[in-house]
Amino acid sequence: MYAIIASGGKQEKVAKGQQVQLELLGVAAGSEVSLTPIMVVDGDTVLATPAQLAKASVKGKVVAEVAGKKLDGFMYKRRTNQRRRFGHRQRYSLVEITSIAKG
Repeated sequence: MYAIIASGGKQEKVAKGQQVQLELLGVAAGSEVSLTPIMVVDGDTVLATPAQLAKASVKGKVVAEVAGKKLDGFMYKRRTNQRRRFGHRQRYSLVEITSIAKG
C-alpha cells in the first residue's frame, strides 16, 4: 500500500515506515502531522476522486529538521569588477510515515 501526498507545493510517493524529506513544516521534532493524500493505492484498489479521498488519511511523525546539500553560486558583470559569491542550504523536515488509512 502506498500513497501520493502533497506538501510544500510538491508531490511525493510514500509508504508506511518510509522517511521522506518535506519542505519545512514548522513543527517540533516528535510531533504528529497529517498530510494531504492525492491518491491511495492498495493492490488493485485505487482511490483518487475527492469523494473517495474524504475518508483517507496519511499520518506521519516529524523525526528531525535537516539541511539539504550546499549550493554555491557566483555572479559577475564583465568589465566592471562586480563579483558576488553566495551559498544556500535548504532546510527540510524529515518525516516518518506512520500510517496510511483508506477510511
